[in-house]
Amino acid sequence: MKNIKIQKNLILSALFAALICVGCFIQIPLPGGIPIAIQDMMAMLSGLLLGPVFGALSVIVFLVLGVIGLPVFTGKAGIAVLLNGPTSGFLWGYLVSAIVGGLFLLVFLPGGKSHSKAKQYVLISLAALLETVVLFACGIAGGMMIMKMSFAKTLAAYLIPFIPGNIIKIILMVFLTKKIRPVIYGYTH
Repeated sequence: MKNIKIQKNLILSALFAALICVGCFIQIPLPGGIPIAIQDMMAMLSGLLLGPVFGALSVIVFLVLGVIGLPVFTGKAGIAVLLNGPTSGFLWGYLVSAIVGGLFLLVFLPGGKSHSKAKQYVLISLAALLETVVLFACGIAGGMMIMKMSFAKTLAAYLIPFIPGNIIKIILMVFLTKKIRPVIYGYTH
């Protein structure tokens, strides 16, 4: 029985890895070179929906696919993009945010427990906001180190243009997590 649960979770991890990959092709280019894409939302959703272990596994598979040459890093590929590219901090942030968001919900909103709808929405919203903060902290730190930019310039390039889009992404993540998480939990447990 335990093997079947693991197999189901592995299938979902592979599905989310594919969704993260596809998310790079749905983007709005910006002058600064970092496009608005739904890829980050898919990576964060993997943590919210699959939990810290299998959500992180989804992101790891995505990162490996990019490193071996699939153009899934917003149209680019290779180890250099992951280690030295202007978006490398965000790419690593996908992994960290999926783990953090998954852990938050694992601790405060375990799948098998009943909570009021209001409490569920609050906890999911906090998890999605936490993931977004973690993602941008990683992206900004990576941008400062790799691009050798000041903190103010990095904020102007890496954060400010993305605030409106990320507010929309957080709302979508909360709605999708509230609707889909119980289904996934029922399927995998």
